[in-house]
Amino acid sequence: MVTDRETEKTLKVGFIGLGSMGAAMARNAAKVGLLDAVWNRTADKAELLARELGVVRAATPADLAGRVEVILLCVSADRDVLEVIENLLPALHPGQIVVDFSTVSRDTAVAAAQLIRATGAAFLDAPVTGGMEGARNATLAIMVGGEAATLERVRPVLAALSNRIVHMGEVGMGQSAKAVNQVMCAGINEAVTEALAFGARLGLDMDKVIEVVSGGAAGNWFLEKRGPTMTRGTFKPGFKLALHEKDLTICEAMAEAAGMTLPMTAMTAEHYRQLMAEGHGDEDISALYRLKRPAA
Repeated sequence: MVTDRETEKTLKVGFIGLGSMGAAMARNAAKVGLLDAVWNRTADKAELLARELGVVRAATPADLAGRVEVILLCVSADRDVLEVIENLLPALHPGQIVVDFSTVSRDTAVAAAQLIRATGAAFLDAPVTGGMEGARNATLAIMVGGEAATLERVRPVLAALSNRIVHMGEVGMGQSAKAVNQVMCAGINEAVTEALAFGARLGLDMDKVIEVVSGGAAGNWFLEKRGPTMTRGTFKPGFKLALHEKDLTICEAMAEAAGMTLPMTAMTAEHYRQLMAEGHGDEDISALYRLKRPAA
């Protein structure tokens, strides 16, 4: 639980969506005493985590909403967000806040906000970046869309999960900022996997290449964290390739609506679909290296 500085009351927090990212974020919330209840579509997963953390496993999303003031949501796709929110609606009331960490379209965020605000509750779209490392270590960056006053009420909750919180503007602007992030990640992935495949073809010691390049102008988080694993043929998911493909599809639709194209993003999405067809959708996005590495 956390104290709401505006109303000087204790906020109870619930978490919905206990996949890899959501479970890690829920654990961090529990570590600092914020978490009261959890719910997941797969009940066994919720039961195990509830026992581990000593919190309530809610029977339904509405049951969870009836127990808490702040509802944190992290699911995979637009339809999942809207389905969960439809199930929350009967139990929502004025004063509650729903914070959605999922990566969805801006239109979905706006639709979700309209549904929730009709109950008197408030909504923030708050997608995150930082991968599994960020989720586990509470070092995520959070891009928030919605009312500034609502953000200030839940800032202590978000601070337990992250080290950077930026208010982007009205509802939907958080998802717009996340779309920019996902397009940039696609370009970085293409550049790093192609460059490292090039280095391997030239016969270089790739550990030395990663070490020296990481300290220069081309250095970046993805190279430093994923370079050593991809060059060894290890693609344990930090961010699943199939999820990034889903996000890039959203980005392409947003770009089309804005009257522009994203050629590099389209290329990366197509590469991902090729890898998904080969059974690699649940691997890390660095599995793009599979298409570029030199033949054995």
